[in-house]
Amino acid sequence: MSFRHLYLSAAVSQFGSQISYVALPLLAVTALDAGAAELGLLSSLATITVLVTGLPAGAWIDRVRKRPVMVAADLARAVLLGSLPLMWWLGGLTIWQLYLVAMLTGVGTLFFDVASHSVLPHIVGREGLTRANSLLVGTSAGMDIAGRSFAGVLVGLAGAPLAIVIDVLSYLVSALFLRRLPSPAPTPVRERLGPQVAEGVRFVVRHPVLRPIALQGAMVNIGFPLMSVLLPMIIKPAWLLGVFLAVGGAGVLAGSSLAHVMGRWLGDTRAVWLVSLTTTPAAFLVPFAEQAIWAAAAGWFVLTFRTGMNNVMLVSFRQRVTPDELQGRMNATMRLILMGAVGIGGLLAGVIGEAFGVSAALWAGTVVMALSWLPLAWSEFRQSPALTS
Repeated sequence: MSFRHLYLSAAVSQFGSQISYVALPLLAVTALDAGAAELGLLSSLATITVLVTGLPAGAWIDRVRKRPVMVAADLARAVLLGSLPLMWWLGGLTIWQLYLVAMLTGVGTLFFDVASHSVLPHIVGREGLTRANSLLVGTSAGMDIAGRSFAGVLVGLAGAPLAIVIDVLSYLVSALFLRRLPSPAPTPVRERLGPQVAEGVRFVVRHPVLRPIALQGAMVNIGFPLMSVLLPMIIKPAWLLGVFLAVGGAGVLAGSSLAHVMGRWLGDTRAVWLVSLTTTPAAFLVPFAEQAIWAAAAGWFVLTFRTGMNNVMLVSFRQRVTPDELQGRMNATMRLILMGAVGIGGLLAGVIGEAFGVSAALWAGTVVMALSWLPLAWSEFRQSPALTS
């Protein structure tokens, strides 16, 4: 029953979030005539704030009950996003407001995600993590497909501001589902926040398997925005961009659905790095999005298939090997690395796109993605025990 409430909350908010994923950059382009640099900065601000707040957030979340944090994050994001269509309607929307909302909603997402990942082992037990994460990741991918496709059509028919209103409503419904989620008391901590933060960082950096997982994730998360942030400038109309991005959701759904099967067939660790090796060449199709949209979409599907599988296997492994009292700090440290990389990728996309053109940014992302299998293949990850369920 507890997992059901967490699951429903995640499903509803994911649907709305994917609408804003499409609608926010399109709002910047259509209402404010944003260019490559503005789109790159807008993308990065949603994630780069993790570099400042991520580590203290993890240590603080280890000290408090998780459910109130998640509810507060949902309500705060609803208010922030709701200010955008309101100011657009009043005629006062600016690119600086978009930047501020992107930054603060990124902070809210950080607190929500770290808290939800930290509470999951308590709800399902370590033996149920792979199955629970498979369902959560698969549903998230399904919401990617539905949300992004719906957003592309909705923006084309009614405009980006109305689409963002749907996301606001999704966060409010998510908060309602969380009311019945258990909120276990945390382990009492007397240590100061600074040493707690340092302990979490050391745990990840010194771990022989968590370290390469973080490194390959950072490379992937730099590569994806380099290849995707500037797509609104070359894939038009809006509905076609929505379909292209939804193909990525289908890839994540397929990867997450088959993760458990491939783990049983090849062994979990072997499945992870072999799939990484064999799928990354598909990145070379994405730069041809303007000339051959369906070939680029096929490459996008293959890349996101890998992401779906990794999001099940590697997240479950991270949760399984981490003691309860370090869950928040481990998740925050990983979040710092992974989402900080997304922010860096977004900034690079804007800089490269402004200086050398959209195509150059796409090819830069392709190179990073094509090499992203190396950290796992050249580490102790390949010799680590199977990630049993």
